[in-house]
Amino acid sequence: MHKTTLSFSKRVSTLESSDALSQILNSIGISGSLLLKEEYCSPWAVSVPDSREINSLLNLSKGMRVATFHMVERGHVRLKLETNNDYLIEAGEIAVCFSGLGHVLYQGESDIVTPFQDIMAGAENVFKPDKIKNKPSTSLVCGVFLLHDAVLNPLLSTLPQVLKLKVSDPNEFPSLYGVIHQITQEFKYQTVGSSYVIERYLEILCAETIRAHTETLPEQATGWLSALKDPMIGKAIEAIHLDPKFDWTVKELASKVSMSPSRFAARFVSSVGDSPMIYVTKWRMFIACRELKNDQANIIDIANNLGYESLASFSRAFKRHIGVSPGMWRTSKNKV
Repeated sequence: MHKTTLSFSKRVSTLESSDALSQILNSIGISGSLLLKEEYCSPWAVSVPDSREINSLLNLSKGMRVATFHMVERGHVRLKLETNNDYLIEAGEIAVCFSGLGHVLYQGESDIVTPFQDIMAGAENVFKPDKIKNKPSTSLVCGVFLLHDAVLNPLLSTLPQVLKLKVSDPNEFPSLYGVIHQITQEFKYQTVGSSYVIERYLEILCAETIRAHTETLPEQATGWLSALKDPMIGKAIEAIHLDPKFDWTVKELASKVSMSPSRFAARFVSSVGDSPMIYVTKWRMFIACRELKNDQANIIDIANNLGYESLASFSRAFKRHIGVSPGMWRTSKNKV
C-alpha cells in the first residue's frame, strides 16, 4: 500500500471568473489526496463510510463534503451504495461518489469486509493476491476529493450519486485522460515533491471529471449544469454570481437576456429547478457560509455586502435556508 500525505491544503478561491462553472470550482475549494494503490484477489470487500463519518475521522470542518473516487486499472469491481444502488466499475473506468454516501467496494462474496478506517491506519491487505497461485486480481487507485464549501453549492445538487466515466480512451476525454496519465506516472516513480504534485493533479482530476460529465449530458437534461449550457439561463446565472449584492428582480434578469419576465421565469424554473429569486437567495447564503468562516468578518458587513439592508432580514433568510442563525453557524463551523 502506498500513500500520499493527508495534509489537505486549502486552495485560494475567488468568485471573479466570468463563467459560472469556473466560479463554482474556484469557490468550492477542492483539495485531494491519494490514499492507496492496491491489488485485491476475489472474493474481497472494503467498506467506505459516508462523508459525515469521514469528516469526523479526518477532523474536518463543518460544511465540507468528502467525495471518494475509485479508478480500476485492471479487473473490475462492484460499488454498492448504502441506498442499495449497485454499479459495475470496469478496467479503465473511474467512479466518483460526489453524493458522499457510504458504500462497499467488492468482488465476489467475501466473509471479511475491511473497513476504510483500517486502510487509513495502514492495516495489512488481507485480500492481496498470492503470486504463487497466480489468480486474477483487481488493481485499484483510490482517493478522496475534499469539497471545502459544500453547503447550498448548486453544483453538488446536480451531480449523480456516483459519477462513472471511461478514462482509458485519449480520444473520448483528452484532458481527463491526460491528468490520469500524469497521476499514474507521478505515483509510479515517487520522486522528490511527488506528494505535492499528485495533490495538485487531484484537484484538476476532480474538475475534469465534472467537465467530462457536463459534456455527456443529453440535450433534454435539467439541473444546474445543464442550465449553464442554455445561452439565456446560463447568462442570467453568471450575472447573479458576478453581482450577488444587486437588487435582482425577475424583470431585471429577463432584460439581461432579452426575454419577457414570464417566459424567462418559466424557463429558469424548468432548467434550474428553483425560481430566479430563490436561486439569488441561495447563492447569497452560499457566499455567506464561506464568509462566516472568517471570525474577523463582521456579520453586519457580510449582510450589507450581499444586498441586505438589515441584519434581521439577512438572519431570517440565512436561518430559513441553513437552519440556524449566522452566529450559530459561525460558532459551530468547525464541528462535524
